[in-house]
Amino acid sequence: MEKKILIIDDDARNIFALALTLKTKGYPCLSATSAAEGLELLKHHPQINLVLLDMMMPDMDGNQTLTAIKGDSRYAHLAVIAVTAQAMRGDREKCLEAGADGYIAKPIDVDKLLQLLKEHGLNAREHG
Repeated sequence: MEKKILIIDDDARNIFALALTLKTKGYPCLSATSAAEGLELLKHHPQINLVLLDMMMPDMDGNQTLTAIKGDSRYAHLAVIAVTAQAMRGDREKCLEAGADGYIAKPIDVDKLLQLLKEHGLNAREHG
């Protein structure tokens, strides 16, 4: 089963740019513009292996979403990487303390993101 990345971000432009970048690098993606939609996708797509989670969203924020994902035994295998524009001192630690498996600041450094994906066992699909 092919591993997929789920992007949860309330800004469709962020999703578009990130998904396009990942797809061109060989990473298949799904996306959701709300935490509720993202949690619903997780239920129906067991091939999701990693979540890129925007921490600043209306309704359910990243911390609440992280708690929902990490608190569900069905998703214990998932790596969740916090994605945030809040690149203040201490934000990385807060995200990791909340249960994130990694952290990356916006604007996203693609090389750093690709390194994080590799650290969590995701390798780009080879293009033939």
